[in-house]
Amino acid sequence: MSPSRKRTAAAHLVKQFAVSQRRACRVVDQHRSSQRYESTPKSDEGPLLKRMSELVRRHPRYGYRRIAALLRAEGFRLNAKRAFRLWRREDFRVPRKQAKKRRVGSSANACHRRRAAGRNDVWAWDFAFDRTANGTTLKWLSIVDEFTRECLALEVGRSVTAEDLIETLAALFRQRGAPNHLRSDNGPEFAARAIRRWTERLQIGTLYVAPASPWENAYAESFARNCGTSSWPRRSSAACKRLEL
Repeated sequence: MSPSRKRTAAAHLVKQFAVSQRRACRVVDQHRSSQRYESTPKSDEGPLLKRMSELVRRHPRYGYRRIAALLRAEGFRLNAKRAFRLWRREDFRVPRKQAKKRRVGSSANACHRRRAAGRNDVWAWDFAFDRTANGTTLKWLSIVDEFTRECLALEVGRSVTAEDLIETLAALFRQRGAPNHLRSDNGPEFAARAIRRWTERLQIGTLYVAPASPWENAYAESFARNCGTSSWPRRSSAACKRLEL
């Protein structure tokens, strides 16, 4: 908090709670000499602050030095020291950049590099999308054993969450055992924290392929593409009846 803001806060405490100036200064961590100080504003400070506020709103990523340079270009007399003092006093801030979320995945996990060694070694899963006659979006989940090329699951719904994926996998594990690895892209459902913790607890490896590289999950992509040209129209009709679409 700047000294001027502390000065305002201390004055409020004195007026609102009838405490001494000494005690109010101690509460806000303000020296009493600073509390009693009265600055003499310069004649141009009003227009300067107004323009400074406008520039800060227009250029939120600019710091006080760049704002000061713009003000000087407009004819204001302002050095870096004064600009910093006014910046602190008005509590201007440059918003912090949001850290970019690092997407998981690597080409080392591609199907042509990390091949399935046998049944239940690697299961590939992926989503595909379809539409009903009335325009409702359907989300298809397919799970394929890469070694046997067997389709283990084909689920459909308006939306599929990480919890739905865990439920589907758990049912498959009870039927035929768990795989050594699951291969997928880094979509939000597959890379969800719930999925990663659950597979880690069961000691199942997750093979996330590189971002924007669907060919690295070729078995799941190929299955989805073939289904899209053959059996999905018939399956979609049945799914619509089950979902009452």
